[in-house]
Amino acid sequence: MEKTIESQTRNKNYVLPIIIMFALFFMIAFVTGYQNPLGSVIKKMTGGDPIFTQLGTLANFIAYAFMGYPAGIMLQKKGYKVTSLAAVSVGFFGVLVTYMSQFIGDVNTSVIIYLIGAFISGFSMCMLNAVVNPMLNSLGKNQNQGNQLVQFGGACNSLGATLAPTVVGALMGNNATSIADANAVFYMAMGIFAVAFLVIRFSELPESPTLGKEQEKIKVSNVFKYRNFVLGVVAIFFYVGIEVGIANFSLQYVENYLSANPATVGTAAATAGAVSGIYWLLMLVGRLVGGSVGGKVSSRIMLASVSSLALIFILLAIFMPETSTIDMIGIDKADGFAITTTVLPISVLFLVLCGLCTSVMWGAIFNLSVQGLGKLTQVASGIFMVMVCGGGILPAIQGLIVGDGADITNYMNSFWLIFALLIYLLFYALVGSRTKENK
Repeated sequence: MEKTIESQTRNKNYVLPIIIMFALFFMIAFVTGYQNPLGSVIKKMTGGDPIFTQLGTLANFIAYAFMGYPAGIMLQKKGYKVTSLAAVSVGFFGVLVTYMSQFIGDVNTSVIIYLIGAFISGFSMCMLNAVVNPMLNSLGKNQNQGNQLVQFGGACNSLGATLAPTVVGALMGNNATSIADANAVFYMAMGIFAVAFLVIRFSELPESPTLGKEQEKIKVSNVFKYRNFVLGVVAIFFYVGIEVGIANFSLQYVENYLSANPATVGTAAATAGAVSGIYWLLMLVGRLVGGSVGGKVSSRIMLASVSSLALIFILLAIFMPETSTIDMIGIDKADGFAITTTVLPISVLFLVLCGLCTSVMWGAIFNLSVQGLGKLTQVASGIFMVMVCGGGILPAIQGLIVGDGADITNYMNSFWLIFALLIYLLFYALVGSRTKENK
């Protein structure tokens, strides 16, 4: 299918489909991203430990384990347009369920309904991911340009991820004890889904001319003959856990640090959201840079370089003493959401800088993993989506490492898990991604 779309691009300009895919990338991140700041509210509602802050994220990402493969099959049989329309419809319903959870009187039931909404939203995010990655990768005229388009799409993803924790954190503040405090965000998300449905419905998306016709049956197990894909599946599982884990626990660390130091300028929740937003903003910068050089630099070199740099940043974050501080941007909700500076441990800066590294990892891993797969690429994309559940499972494990959060140094110790996962990504870049068909 890649060759078909590639040949079409020589005769037709597909700027609009590319723009639509970029917009879907934005939606994926925004709807996924607001689970993190909402996690603090769930923690307060349940009176639980830090593991409760990850419940929404876990529900959102665990949906990938159930929907990843079906999404790939749906894409293969129904095509890009139908799969996209189904995805945004499911997304609208998921956000609606999350919004409705606030009207349940019993706290436990309300949280359960909220988690069901997050789970349904995860179905949508999985389906959208199954569409945008292979389509953008295929629209490139060659391997490097395919990676370049995925990186630019990732920049839009980072923009959505930047806005989500910043906006939601600022709106909720420290005193938020109900999901209702994020109503404006739910209205916005449902509005975006509705508009996206209309735009996709009346737009032309490139499809394979064989769509709807009897096609050669593809044996799914054949994809596991390729070592670069098998090891790439593990790399994607680890990568999503790294990306989400750094964002989530840097936010939780900052919020707990500020709560333990009342004299610190700024509102804890709002400032923590702003700091997390900076991480995603740096991912935006990194993806723009990655997209600019993606046509010239191989995915292997790109992944090896950023993995090495991220390892250095994580080590610095873990070993720098908490007494070493730096002024970072914050938000004072009491002063009309005024932007201010907040004194934070310098370790937070190194965690935030990891955004520059994680920014290009997804596109590079995907690109390396599907090399040589040909007609198996769409099936591979569905399996990839299953492994995105790492974004919920691994942060939950990190939350168990943190424990009850009584000692905020536990947050830094939890990043040893991130360090170990990054070691694997470096191995994959240097060795595991070499194309070799398993016998």
